[in-house]
Amino acid sequence: MPLQLVSPPAAEPVSLAEAKLHLRVDFDEDDSLIAALISAARQAAETITLRQIVTARWKLVLDSFPGPSLMGVPAGRSFTLPGHAVLLAKCPVVSVVSIDYLDMNSVQRTMPVENYTCDLACEPARITPIFGQIWPISLPQIGAVSVTFDAGYGTPDQVPEGIKSWIKLRVGSLYAHREEVAAMARGKIEPLPFIDGLLDPYKVVLA
Repeated sequence: MPLQLVSPPAAEPVSLAEAKLHLRVDFDEDDSLIAALISAARQAAETITLRQIVTARWKLVLDSFPGPSLMGVPAGRSFTLPGHAVLLAKCPVVSVVSIDYLDMNSVQRTMPVENYTCDLACEPARITPIFGQIWPISLPQIGAVSVTFDAGYGTPDQVPEGIKSWIKLRVGSLYAHREEVAAMARGKIEPLPFIDGLLDPYKVVLA
């Protein structure tokens, strides 16, 4: 998916103090390491779930607007992912900032807000022209269309506990085992099967 991070999140979903409490670390020498592990675990959670955890700004870059330009919802269908919809796979989407495109004269244009509608409750979020409108004609050139949007749960306090728990557990594993493999001196170690299941309710399913 051609997504570009425009503005990163202002904070991590798990603070350094929360991670140190989970790790039972009461000294400061490893603060930089633990902070880096929090960031790595958060990025892993976002990759697995296709979510943005703490709110950040993203840009979806497209070669053209999608087609065909259908009008309305097909009869008898209570929910659709229409062929002319732009889908924003980084969830949850908070707001669409702008839809920009190059016109046939290579001039940067912004599509008027009143000409399109957004369903942000859907995951992935859907954007289509309003009834009676079509997508603008864009320059037939790669990267001619972009959609800038904000996505995320908000502040760290608003992040679901299941995601935060997974991050703390992953940080604990990374902190305890700092190499590619772990040599165990006391026999076989079995992973806890529920750990990755903590992220299952938050995974975005792309149709």
